[in-house]
Amino acid sequence: MAHDVDALSTALGIDVGGSGIKGAIVDLNLGELHTDRIRIQTPQPSTPDAVASTIAEVAAQTGWTGPTLGCALPAVVKDGIVRTAANIDADWIDFDAQSLIASAVGAPVTVLNDADAAGMAEMRYGAGRGEKGVVLLLTFGTGIGSAVFSGGVLVPNTELGHLEVDGVDAEMRASARVQEEEGLDYPEWTIRVNRYLNAVEAILWPDLIVIGGGISKQHAEFLHLLETRARIVPAALRNHAGIIGAALACKEAT
Repeated sequence: MAHDVDALSTALGIDVGGSGIKGAIVDLNLGELHTDRIRIQTPQPSTPDAVASTIAEVAAQTGWTGPTLGCALPAVVKDGIVRTAANIDADWIDFDAQSLIASAVGAPVTVLNDADAAGMAEMRYGAGRGEKGVVLLLTFGTGIGSAVFSGGVLVPNTELGHLEVDGVDAEMRASARVQEEEGLDYPEWTIRVNRYLNAVEAILWPDLIVIGGGISKQHAEFLHLLETRARIVPAALRNHAGIIGAALACKEAT
């Protein structure tokens, strides 16, 4: 995986998910992993201290020596403070994640929403590159994450996975986790996903929808079953997008 690269064009990206914490050093010239991806299971309960400790362990295992680190969390993040906690422990709410993680790894950190990170990566290097209209990235995993871009500019913390569909949060009916837990085949699952996509399109009218998250690796199995007004494509960076976007965010913050 590794190749010769200027250290100034690399950064460490960490992507915290409901089931795993993943990280790698990223080559920001190419938009790809410069080192092998490290993955450690998300601690349960996923309290701030436990997750921060695991982030530090992932960072150490990548061989990272600093100084630039970005971390994507499955939450609304405002000025480094976590404001929601749908798929991590409730103790994160109103917690200063930026200070905690910086202390754990011993370096400054940029913290952002995980779907926003994935969207940034897809817009710079992947399926959204060069798109000037309204682009919606949706990540299907433990929950449903969303990132919205207009004219290439991010509208942060949109949280469209919590849009109410059929009386419940959409991610409680249509996430990849729900598909696995309920044993839904792709035709069954995409009926639910289409209900969700129709609700999103009724309020947002995107020009392009990018489907990301771990399930995007199987896009050939289900993408043709999705019915949208907008063009719909799989994420180009697959499940690495959050790592790459986290690294990109911290580099752009410096």
